[in-house]
Amino acid sequence: MVSAVLDASAVLAVLNAEPGADLVIPMIEDDVLLSTVNYAEVLAKLIERGSTYNQALAALRSIALTTVDFDIALARRTGALRAETAKCALSLGDRACLSLAEREGLPAVTGDRNWLGAVSGIEIRLIR
Repeated sequence: MVSAVLDASAVLAVLNAEPGADLVIPMIEDDVLLSTVNYAEVLAKLIERGSTYNQALAALRSIALTTVDFDIALARRTGALRAETAKCALSLGDRACLSLAEREGLPAVTGDRNWLGAVSGIEIRLIR
């Protein structure tokens, strides 16, 4: 059973053995969702930190993630969230995660404290 929607920061915590990884790993074992927008974010961040493209892909494949394509409905909701989250300065990736969590009725898991109170009706779980 799917337990949560992960933000890029939660995936990176696991891949880089960062604080909060111990909270994310059990969720991954239950099954989690990851927007393809956040997948791209993780890939880019790994490459930015020195991994080759193939190394970054291998790292992502090493953990069990169910990716969800960023469709037009998610794109519309992500765009609409801009006004509601402007005060929190959430990125496109942040809002993509939130829109997927909202649609699926699952908590959004992140390491970013500025998400707290950003959107009403979406449970936010902080990993640090």
